[in-house]
Amino acid sequence: MDLVTEIYRLTKTFPKDELFGLTGQLRRAAISVPANIAEGQGRLSEKEFRQFLGNARGSLSEMETHILIAHNLRYLDEESTRHLLDASAEVGRILNGLLSKVVSAKKEKSRE
Repeated sequence: MDLVTEIYRLTKTFPKDELFGLTGQLRRAAISVPANIAEGQGRLSEKEFRQFLGNARGSLSEMETHILIAHNLRYLDEESTRHLLDASAEVGRILNGLLSKVVSAKKEKSRE
């Protein structure tokens, strides 16, 4: 959620004519990551949880693409871009670890 907050802070400087374009898409993709994790955690099955974790991973990739586009358009400077991509990579590692744990738990249950 810290990454979402940072995305919101940095996109405040984007041109106003991007509010319903790149700004909105970047914010929605960022929000979708923790929202999908939370929604998946609240589901009743591990299968659904894995599906929502996959959705979160897809949203993270989408967010990274929007960050790169914003950088190419010079809406984000090099330092901000690097910071966001580094933070995104860390979230990705955490997400992949969580996904691996859920998959491992499924394999353990199927062996019982």
